[in-house]
Amino acid sequence: MKVFVTGVGGQLGHDVVNELTARGIAAVGSDIAPQYSGIQDGSPVCSLPYVQLDITDRAAVQEILTAENPDAVIHCAAWTAVDAAEDEANQKKVHQINGLGTRYIAEVCKALSCRMMYISTDYVFDGQGNIPWQPDCKAYAPLNVYGQSKLEGELAVSELLDKYFVVRIAWVFGENGNNFVKTMLRLSETHDTLRVVCDQIGTPTYTPDLSRLLVDMIQSEKYGYYHATNEGGYISWYDFAVEIFRQAGRPVHVIPVSTMEYGLSKAARPFNSRLDKSKLPENGFAPLPDWKDALKRYLHTINAIS
Repeated sequence: MKVFVTGVGGQLGHDVVNELTARGIAAVGSDIAPQYSGIQDGSPVCSLPYVQLDITDRAAVQEILTAENPDAVIHCAAWTAVDAAEDEANQKKVHQINGLGTRYIAEVCKALSCRMMYISTDYVFDGQGNIPWQPDCKAYAPLNVYGQSKLEGELAVSELLDKYFVVRIAWVFGENGNNFVKTMLRLSETHDTLRVVCDQIGTPTYTPDLSRLLVDMIQSEKYGYYHATNEGGYISWYDFAVEIFRQAGRPVHVIPVSTMEYGLSKAARPFNSRLDKSKLPENGFAPLPDWKDALKRYLHTINAIS
């Protein structure tokens, strides 16, 4: 099997390629940079075949994917800067990357009759209420430009393909790139008190754990929509911050505040990011480990690197 992975310079694409390689599956990585631009940690992704690809260039997508002729594409590349997506100067580019770029990839996957996996987000929903979102729910109502653009990608994939996976994730953290955990640890170096929102509820997702699931999926024919985050129940960002500082041994006082009290964000954030993951075991896929265990392993990894 040969898998083409987009967005390998990011958190998830980096780990997906490493997981594929660990299982002896041929992988080709791509991103918009001329060379692999992720963390130089000595892992396989740093030295495996790499192809520069601007996914908003329809002709380039067709040429490169056709030449590589993969059995599957795992599409991790995306515009993920949620607040910056709200800037008028960026909005067209956000839709081009997350919407049109995904459509271009899906078009070639259809022509090649290969499988496609699209990584999406809870932001396609309106984030209201307290009932977990079901993977096959079609009550789309994104609150911001980022969510709208990711929904465009979802719809393109489901419209064009039969052999597809749409996997929605939330609160992602991993070794390669920025994330909430790194932000909290960085702030703890200069602050002994931090305000963190307590009314946005979801579950973290650790990229090495998610990558194992995605590689399991891409080798199957159990197509459709899925939700995937770590286990351990639903928590707030405040709860997450408290556990980060507890495990890291940082004496930081965390004050819970509402989203309204916190302010600052340009983009509206969902209050309800609860994702129902019961479809995973129903289809024979192992759930991800508890998020506290994932955090422990992550802190050990980044401490070992630093």
